[in-house]
Formats: sequence, structure tokens, C-alpha cells
Amino acid sequence: MKHAAGTLAFIARFVVIGLAAAFVISLLWPATGERLRARIGLTGGTATHSAAPASTPPVPSAPTLSRQSGPVSYADAVAKAAPSVVNIYANKLVTARAMQMYADPVLRRLFGGIPTGPAYQKREQSLGSGVIVNSQGYVLTNNHVIANADDIQVLLYDGRVAKARVVGADDETDLAVLKIDVANPPVIQIADQKRMRTGDVVLAIGNPFGLTQTVTMGIVSAIGRQLSSTSPEDFVQTDAAINLGNSGGALINTQGELVGINTSLIGKAANAEGIGFAIPVDTATRVLAQLMDTGHVVRGWMGADYGFVPIAADSGLPAAARGAQVIDVYPGGPAAQAGLQPHDILLRLGDEDVVDPADLRRHEAALKPGSKVKVSGLRNGTPFHTEVTLAQRPPMPPTVPADS
Repeated sequence: MKHAAGTLAFIARFVVIGLAAAFVISLLWPATGERLRARIGLTGGTATHSAAPASTPPVPSAPTLSRQSGPVSYADAVAKAAPSVVNIYANKLVTARAMQMYADPVLRRLFGGIPTGPAYQKREQSLGSGVIVNSQGYVLTNNHVIANADDIQVLLYDGRVAKARVVGADDETDLAVLKIDVANPPVIQIADQKRMRTGDVVLAIGNPFGLTQTVTMGIVSAIGRQLSSTSPEDFVQTDAAINLGNSGGALINTQGELVGINTSLIGKAANAEGIGFAIPVDTATRVLAQLMDTGHVVRGWMGADYGFVPIAADSGLPAAARGAQVIDVYPGGPAAQAGLQPHDILLRLGDEDVVDPADLRRHEAALKPGSKVKVSGLRNGTPFHTEVTLAQRPPMPPTVPADS
């Protein structure tokens, strides 16, 4: 027993001495243990672990999230489109009279003042923008920018100044076409409107407050926005900043292509912010072609007003019914002569299905006056067909207010 105790004490002393030596060696030569384990085929852990392969496979990294990212700058798009955008200065004579203001603030607020003295004429200048759309020097702008002007000057991007003449104007779309005679006018590239989507980045280029060319950025907030129940025209809504003087300027995409003509905004007076409108490029080019050809725009007209199809429980119509309901028929007009009646539901015009009242007005306006078109629909739930000979659409008030 005494002999066994001595043997254990001897072994313990050697274990303690070995551990102490290993500790000192690990402090002085830290890599010694790794080299020793590699020599005997161990790659990690202690000797009690099972043997591991000489090399371990790499730990897979976390997958990176892929996302679409836009360019860090839109300078290339601006550089491509900006030379085609011009500043317009329209001068006109207006008649004015001196006013004597009421001393009472209430009367002054109600009536302003009393005209005194003879009337006199003074010259006013309105600011706006325009876009050169072909190599012959035709410029698209807003009608309200140049209306009643007797002298129109156009300032080009390169500093040239040209006198402009009015080729034609269209009140309903608030578009006008000017002609300038300059050598090698820079022409903007026209975009394919069908590719435009809500959420696309757009840039507005114009002449706000006479500051000369200025660029603002936003997105397409909505497409096909209707601003009048009687007009066939629709608009592109954007939150790109549009201010006074931007009227007639270019709304472009990130490739520098024209997608619209800036026309108006709903300002802070209506407690609105970031709501502007542009005339879609397809509408602008269609009006441009007619104004260049004849100086005015001709639209087809059936002589009726339309509304949405009412969905009632006993109507027998599906919940998603399409079409347009005739609200009123003008006496003696094409619709009246063809036998159309109020409450008729129109489902098809010529070869086109009618989606809603705005869609019907667009199809109607696109047809030439004097052309005959087949109309199909429902009257008291019974299908009917008739033929309408279209007339020329009478003048309509402007679709949007001239606030820019």
C-alpha cells in the first residue's frame, strides 16, 4: 500500500511538471502546439477529439440581397434633353385703369377700389417654356403662355434668341405650336408612352419664375388622370416640382426622352403639395400634327354626355360591368338623329370596346367628323345597334386651369 502511494505521488509530480512546462512553452512559442498537432494529424481541439480532415470546407457566406438601383446622377439625361428646351417671353398690351382704394379695410377687401381717370395701355410679359420637337423649328408649348401675345421671343439653350410666330393653338388641351427660324435647332427625342409606368422617375425642365433653365425631379404619380368630365383628354400626374414659368416645358424620363409637356399644378392655395400635371406625349404629338397641318384640332362628336354605368341589385349587370351610360342627348345632334336615348348603355363604338366614359370620349374624339360609326349597347337590358354620323366637336373650355 505504501509502495502504491509513492508511485501515485511520483506520477502526480511529473504531471504537474509537464503541465507547467507546456504552459511556459505556450507563452514563449505560441505556434508550437499548432505545429505539433498538424504533424500528428490533428487539426483542432485536444487529443481526446476524434481525428479531423486536414482541411475543413469554408463556411458559406450569407446570401446578398439583390435590388434594383438607379443611377447616382441623371446628368446624362438632362444633357441630352436640355438643349431642346427653350424659354419663352410673350409680350402683350393690356388695358388698365388707375384705382383709388377705399380707406375702410372691409370695403377695400370687398370691392378693391374705384376706377379713376382714363384707361391706359401697358405692356405685360408672361414667362413660359417650350420644347423643340422637329428640325424645322417647331416648338410645343402651352396655349395660356402665348395667348393674346403680339410679340413672342424664344431664348435657346445656347444663347440664341429668335422671334416666334404662332402656327396654331388648341384650348382644350392647352397646347400651342410656335415656329422659329434658326439653323440646326436641337430636337428632343420622343419616348414611347406605352412603356411609361407609375413610379418611373421623371425630370421637369423649364423656366420657373424667369430663373432660366431649371431641372426638378420626381416620379410619375399617376397615368390617365381625368381632370374634366367633359373632355376626352387625360394627363400624367407627377410630384416633380412645377412652378410658374414651367408651363410648356419638358417632362422627360431617365433616358432624356420626352414623356409629357408640363401644363399645370395644384398649389398650396388648395392645400396641395407635389401635385402637377403634364400632357402625355402621345396627345401632344397628335395635336402637334393637326396644328402643323391645319392650324386647329378637329375632333369627332356624337352629341351626348356620358356617365358611369350604375350597378344596382336588380340591373342584371355583372358587378364589373363596363361601358358608358348616356346621361343626356343634345337635341338635333348626331346621337339624337341616330335614336340614342338617355339611360342607354353603350358597350362598343366601331371596332372598339367601351371601357368607361373617358374611354368612349377618347374614341369619339379620335374619329373624323362626317364619318359613320356603328354603336352597340343595351336599352332596358335589351341589346341594340345603330349607326351615328359624327359631327365636329364644338369648342370646349380648357381642361385644366392655367396655374403654371
